[in-house]
Amino acid sequence: MILRCTNEVFEKNSTFHIYNHVIEDYDLFCDDEDYEYFLYKFSVNQKKIASSVFAYCLMPNHYHFLIRQDSEEKIYKIFNYSFISYAKYFNNKYSRKGPIFRSPLQHKFIDNGIHLLQLCKYIHMNPVRKNIVDLPEQWEYSDYSDWINEKESKFLSLDVRKEICPYPKQYQKFINSYSNFLEQYEFRKLTFRRY
Repeated sequence: MILRCTNEVFEKNSTFHIYNHVIEDYDLFCDDEDYEYFLYKFSVNQKKIASSVFAYCLMPNHYHFLIRQDSEEKIYKIFNYSFISYAKYFNNKYSRKGPIFRSPLQHKFIDNGIHLLQLCKYIHMNPVRKNIVDLPEQWEYSDYSDWINEKESKFLSLDVRKEICPYPKQYQKFINSYSNFLEQYEFRKLTFRRY
């Protein structure tokens, strides 16, 4: 059973893994236009509520965001507003009615930096694990390429990303290694910082 966060947990400087899966056997994003529409709506809503997205990945039938709430305004509202708009767009475009997700918004509180880095890896490796691409940088609907190329992403400044990961090439090595117990230890020694 998935334990969802209570409203009280959504406080300034709290970080969450927010995710959900589409209902039944539908795809949530069927073409590039769908991905771009959602990313646009998300960026509009994120500008209204201060937050930092550490990692994200949109998959054909689900999504993952690792996000920090940077004000007292609850960050789950970003997703509520974005997906209300997206559901209307999706149902209109594909001539369907009703909900598009199989459950309410899923969210887990992330309480330490090591877990945060492991979740970044999990999120960025999602398209590889699902056999959509061979390498995470080949998937255009995540921010992995921004991480390793030290670029500003749509949702996070380079400075904030460097707070948790100052060495992008080391992160690239870490993320591409499946058997990485020793690398994880070395990576944590080099990069673990409180944010």
